[in-house]
Formats: sequence, C-alpha cells, structure tokens
Amino acid sequence: MPSVHQKRTASRYDIFRASASRAPGRQAGQTRAAGNAHGASEITAYGQIPGGGIRPSPAIPCSLTIDVLIGIPGENVVMATFPYILKGIRERAELEVEERPEVERIKIDVYYLAPGDFSPETGRQPRFRSVSSGDRRGTILIYPFANSAVEVIARRTPTISVLESYESIGIDAIDTDDASAISSLVGHLHAQGHARIGFLSWYYPVPGHWVDRRHKGFLSGLGAHGLQSNPDWAINVHPEGPRLKPVQAADAVAAAIRDSGVTAWVCAADHQAYQLIRDLQSMGIRVPEDCSVTGFDGLEAPPGLPRAASMRAPHEHIGSSAITRMINRVMYPSSLPRKIIVGAQLVPGASTAAPPRR
Repeated sequence: MPSVHQKRTASRYDIFRASASRAPGRQAGQTRAAGNAHGASEITAYGQIPGGGIRPSPAIPCSLTIDVLIGIPGENVVMATFPYILKGIRERAELEVEERPEVERIKIDVYYLAPGDFSPETGRQPRFRSVSSGDRRGTILIYPFANSAVEVIARRTPTISVLESYESIGIDAIDTDDASAISSLVGHLHAQGHARIGFLSWYYPVPGHWVDRRHKGFLSGLGAHGLQSNPDWAINVHPEGPRLKPVQAADAVAAAIRDSGVTAWVCAADHQAYQLIRDLQSMGIRVPEDCSVTGFDGLEAPPGLPRAASMRAPHEHIGSSAITRMINRVMYPSSLPRKIIVGAQLVPGASTAAPPRR
C-alpha cells in the first residue's frame, strides 16, 4: 500500500498524494515516491482552483492523466461518500498499472468544486495541470454537475459520471440501484408496522437525478405494500414546492409527526438522516421510540447518535469500476456508452422500531 500524507486546505477538505510504481524488480504492492521513476500511479488533490481550460490529448495513451471533479455538497460534507470512492480509484489505479502492460502510468488529479459555481461554458472552471506529450486525459465526475458543464467537459475528454446519470449527454455512468434500495427500506419499515411514512431530502443548487430516483423508489415501495402516499409528507422533492433548509425541513417533519401521525421518515441520504435525528432530538422527539428514520449510504453514525437503518452502497467498488471504465473508454473511444448499476445492502441499524401506540 502507498504511504498517504494528508493536510488540511483552507476550504477544510482533506487532500492527499499517493504513488505506486511499476519498475523492474519491484513487486505489486510496493511503492516509491511519485516522479522518481518511469511507471508511476499518482493521485493528487486540490482545493479551490481558479479558471482555465481543458487541453485536448493525444489519441494513443502511454500514460494517463485523469481529472476527478468532486461536486462538494453545500451541507454536512463531513459525511460525504467521496473519500471511499477516491480510495477505490487509487487502489484500482495501482492494480491497472501492474496488470496492463500498455498502461505505463496513471496520474489522478482531484479537484473539489462547488457544482453551482462550475460553468466551463462561461470560463469558470479549474485550471487543469499541463499534460506531457504522450499523455491522455480523461475526466471522472463525482456527484451532480449542471448538464451544460458536463456537455462541455464530455466534448473535450472521455468522461465518466459517478453517482449521477446524464442520459441525454450519452456518457458512461457508474451508479447505485437507488429505486430498488429505497423500496427495500420502505419494506423494512412496513414489516415493523409503519403505515404512514414520509420522505425527506435536502435542497441542492444542482439537484441531480438521484433524489428523484430515490423518491420514485419510495413511491414504488409504498405502492407495493398498499400504503398511503401523501404529497404533504414528501419534503424538498416537488419542483413547485417550498425549498426548505434542513432546520425548516425538521420542523415540517415534526409537524407531520404531531398532526398527521407519520411514524417513519425515509431520508434520501445518511447525512440528511443523521441531521434529522439530531434536530428531532432537540425538539424532544426520540428516535426510534417516537419516530423511525432511515438513510442511504451505510455510513457510520456520528458520536451520540444511533446507527441509521440504511442501504450500504459499495463506494470503493464504485470508484474501482470508474477507473477501469475510464481506461477502457480512453483506449476504445468509439465504444457505446455504458451504465453500470451497483446494488446496495440493507444495514438494519438502530434508528427504526415498531411505531408508538397512540
């Protein structure tokens, strides 16, 4: 395994550099410093990067430079999933260098960007590092970006999307089976006796399609069990509805619990679920005694909170699939776009229980 050095940027996100080498006499798993020898796999991350352009790359790669653009969400990034995805990318890149003789080096540059402010069509974009002669550049997108930005990027480099799909643009995607996973969570709650279940998401400047897919899975789960669907119990999912901040959303949840007898809430992601649990507790509503809450991602609970019932997505495997797909896309640019769907596993957790008797 490579050594990993971390430091804190002004924008409070961890960055790291890791390198591995393929050189005569060096076995898989051993490492050397980046740039010291031919045949390296390197990953470097950056915080806020000023504007610039994406240079076109030669047609035949001998070494690959992959830009990973991470659309940092606006709230609670402490519970984001991208560190696990990056781990999968890094570890798979090392294996690809070892196993593919045609790939001499993989260098991965990671950029943290606010997706609402990233508009390459207007010139607002990161200044990507220069590419040496013979290098080939590709781009991996993590989390949603505006379609207009993705269109510009996809015209300039082979592009893979992670945890978001852009069917109209026609790029490769690695995504989770959101609808089936959320439907399973509804079934889990129904088995515990819940009949009135709500759905909560946060509002994001670039919402993406993942919330919509998870809400559809929620509705599918309700229908499969003959449960009532009430649009008033769906928060931040209707385009014409109010855009509630997390604290306001928690107030709406508390009102539905009190006035409508809703006993369980399906949240679109774990970071939303844990914040909701914390907010409800501050209002005297206990989880799971008074209300059950579920999330999505399978992340560990913050200190002092119960582990959320959730669907664990294999984020490291998703990252691994993304780098392999990127290499194949670079080497076979005319192949048809592919969408890889990854399943999720139920984590029962401790945030659900039978509904309280009224």
